[in-house]
Amino acid sequence: MSQSRRAGRDLRRRPVAAASDATRRGRLDGRIGFQLRMAQDASFRAFARDTGVRDLRPGRFAAMTVIHNNPGITQTTLSRAIARDKSTVTPLIQDLERRGLVARVRSRTDRRCIALRLTASGEDMLLVLEAHAASHDRRLDRIVGPAKPALIRLLKSITDGLA
Repeated sequence: MSQSRRAGRDLRRRPVAAASDATRRGRLDGRIGFQLRMAQDASFRAFARDTGVRDLRPGRFAAMTVIHNNPGITQTTLSRAIARDKSTVTPLIQDLERRGLVARVRSRTDRRCIALRLTASGEDMLLVLEAHAASHDRRLDRIVGPAKPALIRLLKSITDGLA
């Protein structure tokens, strides 16, 4: 492997540091989209750190949860449910399948369709991740406090308004 590729890989493994107070971000600090992304990134990093499961990011947790709640779901329906395009969901499912957490099976009703289901290992992993997610949500609840219902409404309004 080339030195530049190794260096790039090493950079991806390093945690992202929070911006120091000395860093000037200008108008970014007042932009909703930027602050949403910063909050999402911080939440994702904390979730990944707390689960201790290497490279099992919240998107995979979301996919596993939806598959669990909808056994036999197709990849297309899953992609709509978690708001990801097919080009993002395909490698996500391949990764979960490689880990032995998800299985692809031919649909009983339409042999052309591939249905998704969690494996026994996937169900076990989801239980572990659910416990971490509950703990993570309690932590977020402490941060947000009584403004949580209003924040959830605002976030849903942003999603609906930009969809």
